[in-house]
Amino acid sequence: MYETREHFLNIPLRQTPSPNSLRPHRLNSTLPSNSLHPTIKFKTLYKSSPKCTSHSSSTMTIISLLFTSLLLLIHPTPSASDHHHHPRRRSIHPPSIKNTPSSSDLTHQACSATRNPQLCESSLIHYPTGTPTEIIQSALTISSNNLKQAQSMSQTILESASGNINKTTAAKNCIEHLNNSAYRLKSTADALPRGDLKNARAWTSAGLAYQYDCWSALKYVNDTKTINETMSFLNTLIGYTSNALSLMMAYDVFGDKTTSWAPPKTEREGFWEVGGSGGGAPELGVLAGLKADVTVCKGGGCDYVTVQEAVNAGPDWGYDRRFVIWVKTGVYEETVRVGLEKVNVVVLGDGMGKTVITGSLNVGQPGLSTYNTATFGVVGDGFMASGLTIENTAGPDAHQAVAFRSDSDRSIIENCEFLGNQDTLYAHSLRQFYKSCRIEGNVDFIFGNSASIFQDCSILIRPRQQNPEKGENNAVTAHGRIDPAQSTGFVFQNCLINGTEEYMRLYNSNPKVHKNFLGRPWKEFSRTVFIDCNMEALITPQGWMPWTGDFALKTLYYGEFENSGKGSDLSGRVAWSSRIPAEHVNVYSVGNFLQGFPSPPALQPLVSYAATKTAAQFFRPSRYTLQSYRSAYFLCSLMVSSFMIV
Repeated sequence: MYETREHFLNIPLRQTPSPNSLRPHRLNSTLPSNSLHPTIKFKTLYKSSPKCTSHSSSTMTIISLLFTSLLLLIHPTPSASDHHHHPRRRSIHPPSIKNTPSSSDLTHQACSATRNPQLCESSLIHYPTGTPTEIIQSALTISSNNLKQAQSMSQTILESASGNINKTTAAKNCIEHLNNSAYRLKSTADALPRGDLKNARAWTSAGLAYQYDCWSALKYVNDTKTINETMSFLNTLIGYTSNALSLMMAYDVFGDKTTSWAPPKTEREGFWEVGGSGGGAPELGVLAGLKADVTVCKGGGCDYVTVQEAVNAGPDWGYDRRFVIWVKTGVYEETVRVGLEKVNVVVLGDGMGKTVITGSLNVGQPGLSTYNTATFGVVGDGFMASGLTIENTAGPDAHQAVAFRSDSDRSIIENCEFLGNQDTLYAHSLRQFYKSCRIEGNVDFIFGNSASIFQDCSILIRPRQQNPEKGENNAVTAHGRIDPAQSTGFVFQNCLINGTEEYMRLYNSNPKVHKNFLGRPWKEFSRTVFIDCNMEALITPQGWMPWTGDFALKTLYYGEFENSGKGSDLSGRVAWSSRIPAEHVNVYSVGNFLQGFPSPPALQPLVSYAATKTAAQFFRPSRYTLQSYRSAYFLCSLMVSSFMIV
């Protein structure tokens, strides 16, 4: 499958699929039972009859007393501590069953802060909207419920794709993307009642990106009515998720006064999120002194001979500790996958150029998309790596050929080398940190829709084609943000932007034909900034390259701040690039842009991939409600026991 990078087509997000059977469903006015305080229904345990014994009245008295106590415990008065809120966290609780008379006005105000206000209002008609937090929870529920239908439709495509390798690949990728989306939206539903809006926004940003990735995968094999209908359904689903994300952003930025809410804006429009000074963020890096759980080597004497075997040996959902793999010096020709369930995996090598993991998959091979070509792909959260070289040797004429692809939230990569040509490093989604790494390539060789910071890295352009002396246009980055509310972007801090020795010989022989740009907009709201970087002379005076025509030139944000070197001169930059104001540069600090990785994955709630369900099924009851359930269970047992004794 040959895949080209194209921008998100302007399919109207408000459009609904034509077949009524495929119209995104809405719940009726009855909410999921577990989103409300439960009402316990009792069957008649005792019926009076002429044959009742003399103990009947005393038995009924005991049961009545127990039943009264039970009701008091089920509906207790919340303690003062339950009303306490951290001043910087706004808890979003599950929807209640009551709407205030002004809920329609409130909904209108809130939905005006989305990119699709008409779709937002119409979808919320049968959902609780009495408070801003109810509106957000309801919007998330709508997205999650429709996501289930999209998963089912994608499975139908896979089942009908037998014998068509490209369609099978597209359907499998689509299913994987939607599963990842469901997992992230479920995590968001868990985070909102805790007031954890930063994580909620990061995870929903990823959930939205995965839904678009499914749509994009099907775009290349859209030759049947079923696929076309699925894409139409996905298009509306993307609108629902975009709405939920915009509402979260508005609540996080403006508070609970919906009259002040506004649609998401970017730095290009003068909007800067308020953050800390950025000076107190902790130093991020791979932990020192880690002891290996397993070893990998080629000549024997180790636990495993392949990296994949070692990954497979690690625990699933190991949130309580890190699983450390030491890959000793050698060249490992294999494709490695770290699944979603493999959390807190650490891969340590003996150093760049010593421990080498290599592959050559590319989109020129049947049944492969860019996503599938990665030599090393990781999805499980909390991934760490150090001392590795990961490469894709497909060559400069093989088009997309990924060396490393990451969807690992709060991942840290240090002292690693990534070698390739087009699409070397696929920073696909979520929050990633790269420290003191070496990244080589030529066409869009750092790309994706993640929130990634590259600190103290060497970014090197290498020759692009078989006859490179004729010249070329190279772009270092291609960021793919599709929605202004997504908290994603590429940040380069104190990095070197240069060419390999081989490329610099070519460049110096005829600089006019070798043009190199800092980036180009893969998607409409592409965001990339360079801060305190050293840009050598090979960077063109224009600095940035358009994708095609004027696409995204009014919506992207490409910023620079206090860079050095011959390629850093801003006087010749394109008009649609920006200079980052000094008072806002800390927006891109580790502490603000990545939230400083506030807590390690081991401290996050346990979430099982197998247990992924709709968001509505995971609203957390308050602490006193959980205590009531336990007390209710005890009293029910006591009532039954008392009856049996009497």
